[in-house]
Formats: sequence, structure tokens, C-alpha cells
Amino acid sequence: MNIKSLINLVTLIFLACFSLNAQVIIDDDDNLIKGEEEERKVFDIAEDGKVRQKIDGVAAVVGDYLITESDLMKFQLDAKEQGIPASERTSCRILERMMENKLFAHHAVQDSLEVPEERVMAETEQQISQMVEQVGSLDKIIEFYGQSSEDDLKTKLYEINLERNLAQMMKSEVVDDLEVTPEETRKFFKSIPDEDVPIFGDELEVAQIVIQPKVPQEQIDKVVDRLNEMRKDVLENGASFVTKATFYSEDKASRSSGGLYTLTRRDSFVKEFKDAAFSLNEGEISKPFESEFGWHILMVEKIRGQQVDVRHILLYPEVTQEAVSEAEKKADKIKKMLEEDELDFKDAAKEFSDEPETRESGGQLINSADGSKRFELAKMDTELYTRVYKLREGEISRVVRDEDRTGKTSFKIYKVTKKIPEHKANFSDDYPKIKELALRQKQLKEVKKWVINKSKDTYIKFNSEYKACEFASDWMKEKI
Repeated sequence: MNIKSLINLVTLIFLACFSLNAQVIIDDDDNLIKGEEEERKVFDIAEDGKVRQKIDGVAAVVGDYLITESDLMKFQLDAKEQGIPASERTSCRILERMMENKLFAHHAVQDSLEVPEERVMAETEQQISQMVEQVGSLDKIIEFYGQSSEDDLKTKLYEINLERNLAQMMKSEVVDDLEVTPEETRKFFKSIPDEDVPIFGDELEVAQIVIQPKVPQEQIDKVVDRLNEMRKDVLENGASFVTKATFYSEDKASRSSGGLYTLTRRDSFVKEFKDAAFSLNEGEISKPFESEFGWHILMVEKIRGQQVDVRHILLYPEVTQEAVSEAEKKADKIKKMLEEDELDFKDAAKEFSDEPETRESGGQLINSADGSKRFELAKMDTELYTRVYKLREGEISRVVRDEDRTGKTSFKIYKVTKKIPEHKANFSDDYPKIKELALRQKQLKEVKKWVINKSKDTYIKFNSEYKACEFASDWMKEKI
């Protein structure tokens, strides 16, 4: 597999396109046929790129899940939107990717993996809100999904999200513990033909200084006391942690799901949060602890191998307008001293920055995608991109007022410490990105091995139209 195919395949595999369960009918010859519902016309993207009209029916069944012709069409359209080459989004290639996802979801159920209902409901509600905001009308969304009411729409999206979560959870069980050694990375890079060595776009290395308003100790004490009262009420009086998180947590992202998060040790949660999550037993509640977002209490709800479901309540002390103004004045003063060469940026970050994660490295930002200091402009977070893309190497930004997802205000000064123009991958300079590609290849190989093994004892059937497909896995073998 060349490097371009690897990147395309990774993108294709993780496209989220899952269908609902529906009635499956098999004829006397054991072939799949359409359901007894009214025939629906769909448009299929043929292998020659032409569009042809056909009747919606069942393309394949994998375990307890089916794939309809309309599902297949939607996945092809999604793949096209993602820029996947036409050769990688033929009906046969797309069908195999969809079948793999169904296989993962099926075996997640067989292995009794559980997805918290609250998390799926929260995702569903958030999706509907986002779609309504984009389209402007709930009725249009209901019509697009072919549903008759808002409740039907929620049911459909819930089942889609449940299946997606199950598949991803099963996939994580397969690949999360995989690692690549430096030697494996070197061999991977050497195996890439010269004409296929990836080209990395323009990149930046960025440092920052973060100035936060000072919080009075009495406000901190007030928040800690409140969290301790909640913790005591749950532990001693049987109060509901979920209810308290829903009503009182100031984490907008998790509040609607009762403060729920699912973590693995690889996830990029703040250290204090992960330390608490993986140090407790099921049912235990942490004492109040501080992170960069505020003060938390955390309850471990369920431990599943390398994954843990936790709920938390986040509160942050009240910050006065006077404290905000003082922080802005401090940031302006530091900016002026930097411009007049009275301060070195790295030294200033170590002395003044209020962000522990970057302070000791002189404010250096780390790309969470690959662990390197480099950010490819084309893939950079939009907010960071707008703040730094015009800066020259060594140039310092204006003071930027920032507000995180909790509403917490801070002031930031950025510096582009290095600019790297578009270039052909180099093993030494681009090691983190090459290592990530090597890991992806290893994960894909492990997924393929798992699929081959699990497909042997899973009920799988095709519509006769797809029996001429050349699949990577032996899907066509008769199952019992």
C-alpha cells in the first residue's frame, strides 16, 4: 500500500455513515431483496462516474445490521465531499468499508460493550441543534431524513449514533494498545517509493504567553465548599450526581449528558482530570481538584478495560471585572517590553505565563495530532490560524482576548518561532508525522486481520449485484 492510498483509506474508514436496522427479506435462492415498504428511487454513482437511477433495496447484511442502496449512495457522496479519489469510492470499495463498520458494531454488541444512553442522547440533541442552525428549519431536516416527526428523527439519529459509538468502541479495543518503535518507523519510511514520499504543506512553530485574571482566594474557597457539599450529599444522602451535574455544572459540553465523558489513557484531557479518572474505583467520587478550566469533582461510573466512563461537575470562581482589566494591563505591559527587547519571549513565558502546560517550555505549543511542535497551516485550528498565519518568523502578535468553552477569559500573546515552507518529508525533521503514518498502517493491518477472523463466524449476505466485487477480505465465503 502506497502512502497516498494509506491516507485515503484512513479517511474513508473513519467516515461516519451508518444506517438504521430495517426489515430484511431473503428470497428462495437466499438472495437479498428489497423490503415490503414502498419502493424508493435512489441515484447510484456507477464505477464509470455516471449516475444511474435504481430502486432502493438491501445491498448486504452483516450480523444484525443491514446496508441499503441509499446508505451506500450517501456514503459515496460523503467520500466525494472528503476529497477521496474516485477509484477509492466505487460501490465495491465503499460497501466493504461500510461492512467493516457493521461488523465492528455487531461484535461490540456480542461482546457486551455498552455505550451510555445519555451520551448518545446528548450527541443526537446537539446534531439536531447544529443542523437546524445551518438549515434554518427543523421541518427541512425531518424531510431530508425521510421522517414524519421530530420524535422519529430523534429515534433515527439516536440509532445511527449508537451504532457509530459501538463500532468505534470495538475498533478501539482492537487498535488502542498498538504502538510503533523507532525502528518500525524507520522501516516504514524506507519502504515508501521516492515518488510517493508525502509532501507536507507550510508549517509553523508557535509559542504563547497566557495571562489570566487573578481569582480572590475567598471565591476559590466558596467554590470548593460548594463542591464538597455536593459530594457529601451524594455519598451520604444518596443524591443523584447526574442531576447535580445537569443543573449545576458549568461545563457546557457535558452538562446535558449529566457530566458524562468516556476516557482512554491516550485521550488529550488535562492531566488533573485524567489522573482523577484513572485513580478511582467504580462509584468513587474525587475530592475537589483544580485544572486549567476550574474546579471539579469527578465520579467514576464504569471501568471497561482501557476505557472509563466518568461524570464530573465543573465550577469556576467568580472573576471580577477589575481582575480582568488588571490582567489585560499586565499583558499589554509584557507585549511592550517584548517589542522594546527588554524581555526575551521564552524567558517571559517562563516568568509570567499562567498556563502550566506551555510555561516551562517557553510557551511552545504542541500539536496534539502528532506530538510535534509543528502545525500545518492547512490543518491548523481555525481560531489559532486567524491569529498567527500573517505573522513573520520571529514576529509577535497583538494581545488577544480569549474565552474558552467555559466562558473563562484570558489574554494571549503569540510568537511564530519558526516557519517551514512546503517540503518533501524528511525522516529527521518530520519524524512525529512519519511515526503517526506508520502507526496508522499498523492499525489498518490489525483491523484487516480482525475483520478476516471475525467475518468467519458472522452471518454475511450480499445482493447478487455485488458478488462480482473484488474485496480485500473474504466476505464472499458462505457463512453458517
